[in-house]
Amino acid sequence: MTKSIDLSKFTSIGIGPVADVFIIEDENYPDTHTIIGHGNNLLIGANHPPLMMLSKNYDYIMIKDGFLVIGAATPSGKIVSFCKKHNIANFEFMLKLPGVLGGMVKMNAGLKEYEIFNHLVSIQTREGEVFKKTIPFSYRHTEINDVIFEAKFEIIKGFSEEKVQLFMKMRDNQPQVASAGSCFINPKGDFAGRLIQEVGLKGLMKGAMCFSVEHANFLANTKSGTFEDAVYLINEAKLRVKKEFGIDLQEEIVILN
Repeated sequence: MTKSIDLSKFTSIGIGPVADVFIIEDENYPDTHTIIGHGNNLLIGANHPPLMMLSKNYDYIMIKDGFLVIGAATPSGKIVSFCKKHNIANFEFMLKLPGVLGGMVKMNAGLKEYEIFNHLVSIQTREGEVFKKTIPFSYRHTEINDVIFEAKFEIIKGFSEEKVQLFMKMRDNQPQVASAGSCFINPKGDFAGRLIQEVGLKGLMKGAMCFSVEHANFLANTKSGTFEDAVYLINEAKLRVKKEFGIDLQEEIVILN
């Protein structure tokens, strides 16, 4: 089944064409398509590959055989609420990470040292159960190439309201306009936002796009920004930072075009 989706309304950055997206109902999906989660870390152009996304069949969360089992289409807010209700620790950071579980696992999402892989046990794909120890992963990156249907986590008791408050403060400087979250991965020992600010790109407009004045590593769409203007700023940041500091910025945002 396919569904027509206006990607400019679906993605958090507010950019993209109308596209026919294949809806995954079971393990039968086309290998030629690229999966999208909830559009929170995506920049999609007019020449994007064929797209697919999970149906609501994969929006669930439960305690099973002593583990926390979460469907890949489950939104982060629902996960935090469940963990609070059942006094489960280590998922508090998701409160400030919009999106669904599958996308967060795919990119090993997190806040600083708190990341999704810390307490992951395994994922479920159409190949079966795949254990964490067999998955290459690093900071904001994994080598997962299959569609994730669900993930299993260890349960540690002790939901922390103190951590909730900590994570709320950590993201107080996020822009309130449309963005795709962090644009670049922080290079080791430094911050992408600091580097972007140092090369003079913080707040500089290209059309309706800019690196936010609140947080320079957030590529913000202030009104009706375009894919082309967004890509221009991304490339300009990489060029200037390389020239000034000799650092190769790596995109955290996923570009499909």
